[in-house]
Amino acid sequence: MPIESPFSKYKRTNFKIYIVVCILAAIWFGYDGYFNKNFKQKHTDPNGKSDSTLRFNQISPPFFLGAAVLLGAYFAVARKRKIVADENELILSATEIVPYASIQKIDKTHFSKKGFFVITYTDKSGKEVDRKMSDRKYDNLGPVLDHLVTKIS
Repeated sequence: MPIESPFSKYKRTNFKIYIVVCILAAIWFGYDGYFNKNFKQKHTDPNGKSDSTLRFNQISPPFFLGAAVLLGAYFAVARKRKIVADENELILSATEIVPYASIQKIDKTHFSKKGFFVITYTDKSGKEVDRKMSDRKYDNLGPVLDHLVTKIS
């Protein structure tokens, strides 16, 4: 029976917060740059030339909205990530599959306190690769680690 470790709720929440902050910043700066008469008057000299603060508030909203769209697109892709420990291999992604026979060691000394462990394995080209897996990035890592330890020993 495969054990799955989905993308962390912590990371999903952070992405949502970043997206909301970018949208709110775009609204705030756009309002101050285009609609707030007091702000525009305060940041314009008697000759009618705007200062750098007003120019930033007029130029930045599309960039904040673009950042929100990019974060949303990355979130849509990343939220489907998961680690799967099945009977013969550890599936880290669609392109990264680690057979249990190639895993050399598992360093789980920091898992109980800091929430991460490191596996060392040999990839297809023969290089040693260290892969850190953290509970900040994936939920349900405890059962995956237990399954790995039983399969390796």
